[in-house]
Amino acid sequence: MFPYVYFEGDYVSSEEAKISVATHAFLYGTSVFEGIRAYWNEKQKKCFIFRPLEHFQRLHQSAKILRLELDKSPEEMVEITKNLLKKINPNQDVYIRPIGYKAGLRIGPSLLHNPTDFCIFCVPMGDYIDTTKGISVTVSNWRRIEDNAIPPRAKIAGSYVNTALAKTDALLSNFADAIVLDERGHVSEGSAMNLFVVRDGKLITSGVTDNILEGITRATLFELAKKELGLEYEERSIDRTELYVADEMFFCGTGAQISPITQVDYYEVGNGQVGPITSKLKNLYFQLVRNELPQYSQWCIEV
Repeated sequence: MFPYVYFEGDYVSSEEAKISVATHAFLYGTSVFEGIRAYWNEKQKKCFIFRPLEHFQRLHQSAKILRLELDKSPEEMVEITKNLLKKINPNQDVYIRPIGYKAGLRIGPSLLHNPTDFCIFCVPMGDYIDTTKGISVTVSNWRRIEDNAIPPRAKIAGSYVNTALAKTDALLSNFADAIVLDERGHVSEGSAMNLFVVRDGKLITSGVTDNILEGITRATLFELAKKELGLEYEERSIDRTELYVADEMFFCGTGAQISPITQVDYYEVGNGQVGPITSKLKNLYFQLVRNELPQYSQWCIEV
């Protein structure tokens, strides 16, 4: 972790930023979070935060669902993040973790009359998953939680136990990650990232009603695919066996970035190599986030 964090309304050393063991969010998982990346551009010697406003807008959406009362607007949160990174002064890629949480010190799960606090910390981070080659994944036995249980469109900390179980089982079985299904047996997403398949030159991804997180990277790829590659994309339910006959496949997300998948449940995806559409999108994406595509510079906030 970097030496400075934003905690209880101030920029303090990471050693000072502590919560009580009785904090409601620690006891019951009643917090929401975002994962944001800032990318270092070595040629320009500058750091760029990728789409922070959209992330903080989604944080507010998550907070609303969990009845958290955040006292900073998304725009104010962007400024706080910029100021924090200025203090850190990184010369490498950074992962930014903002958290809104129920800060009451009490026993009992109620969200009512329970104060909210907000913090941000940052860590150095390269690839969460190896994006240079294809990975092997498995369809998990754990199903994605339903919207009427814990809404997946909100990044609620407690719901990531579902992710932890799926990811851990995959690793224990010597896979890099997992794909989870919903209760109807349709493909939802990866353990903690969205999923795209390519069939007959068309991008296909699960719809927002398939218990997915409404991904910002996912939305970014819609733009890149259409405007830069002239590709069609489709949002719809995906059957499990479509994974086994897909031409290409990849995960996407802030952590995963663009992670090609070349094997699912020991079935080769396509010819078992990273496909051309995946490669083109990955190359465009990594140019974009380092502010090397001027037409998208509004998404890259300079620090």
